[in-house]
Amino acid sequence: MNNKNKSVSNKILVDTLSYCKKEKYRGFNKHDGLNSPILNFFLGWAKWPRLIAIQGVMRFPINLRPLLLIPKTYNPKGLSLFVRSYLNLYETTKDQAYLVEAEYLLKLLLDVKSDLNNNSTAWGYHYPWQDMGFFAHKKMPNAVVSAFVCESFLHAYKVTKNEKYLNVVEQCINFFMRDLSVLKDDENELCLSYMPVEMTMRVMDVSILIGCVIAKYCIYRPSDKLSKIAFRLINYVVNQQTDEGAWYYTDPSEDSHIRHDNYHTGFILDALWFYMEESGNNQWMPQYRKGLDFYAKNLFNNDGAPKWMSDKELPYDIHGAAQGIITFSRHKNEYSELVDNIYHWTITNMYNQKGFFYYQKNQYFTKKFNLLRWCNGWMSLALSVKQKYE
Repeated sequence: MNNKNKSVSNKILVDTLSYCKKEKYRGFNKHDGLNSPILNFFLGWAKWPRLIAIQGVMRFPINLRPLLLIPKTYNPKGLSLFVRSYLNLYETTKDQAYLVEAEYLLKLLLDVKSDLNNNSTAWGYHYPWQDMGFFAHKKMPNAVVSAFVCESFLHAYKVTKNEKYLNVVEQCINFFMRDLSVLKDDENELCLSYMPVEMTMRVMDVSILIGCVIAKYCIYRPSDKLSKIAFRLINYVVNQQTDEGAWYYTDPSEDSHIRHDNYHTGFILDALWFYMEESGNNQWMPQYRKGLDFYAKNLFNNDGAPKWMSDKELPYDIHGAAQGIITFSRHKNEYSELVDNIYHWTITNMYNQKGFFYYQKNQYFTKKFNLLRWCNGWMSLALSVKQKYE
């Protein structure tokens, strides 16, 4: 990318973060339908009515949230994405203002954590959430949100060497180890649950995200016990890779309608890469490379448009575009054309000059509204990662 294009990309990133700061880092969320007092009153009483409320708001072509009195809220995963974006900017520019804003958001993350005892720390979404396999009340801690938040504290420790950030990760590892259900446990493999509720569904990205966090933590505070746990968590997920190099969302695959989707594939590849990088154990590089090849060939079109699943084109979702930029930017020698195509497609089709990104693009219309974490959070991180590797 030439200097002019780099300057444009940096301006978009700065404008995007400025937009989020003006919004005080609060926004609407993809699954927040039950935060509507209206829908919660009429439909919040059982599984199927709750699903209708959440899915109806999520799938509607226009943003119904203001009409349904759904408030803008903090999203801990979104806050963590903004932290990492600012830290990436600080590392590339050495501008102290970016570090100050990152540390402000880290403090905010501690203010919005879930209420736990027993020396544990964790985070959840600030809305009730009904899935096919479970119901989570507002702020119920979950593994995926907590793992992403841990990544922001680990990044902050790497930059500042402030032990308080590593202590937060330690307390979250307590949550992973004590509060989550063990769904598979043998000498070589370990699988943990998504949430601390009764469930049998094994979600692929959960165990590998936790394993990556633990492995990074062990770089700074070595522990043979935790290192072995991290290995077993990663190994379980790697072993579920299909012959073509993909992963289903769940094990067994029929537990979810989600098959080989875009951004969860990227989550798994990122976690596997950073585990190998941090641990020095590269035994799974062939599986990683096979997965990376599958991701590039089956989940993006030639023009860079992010496919929804390997066998389902639409909708084109901003999260998939962001994830593609994040995953492939670190392999710029091999995938520079793909990264450029995803970037240009996204800016052309999904960016508003006011400083925000649109949610989804379908065949006949684009959902031109912003879900702060889903849209700006992920694209802020994507643009900061892209800049970091240029």
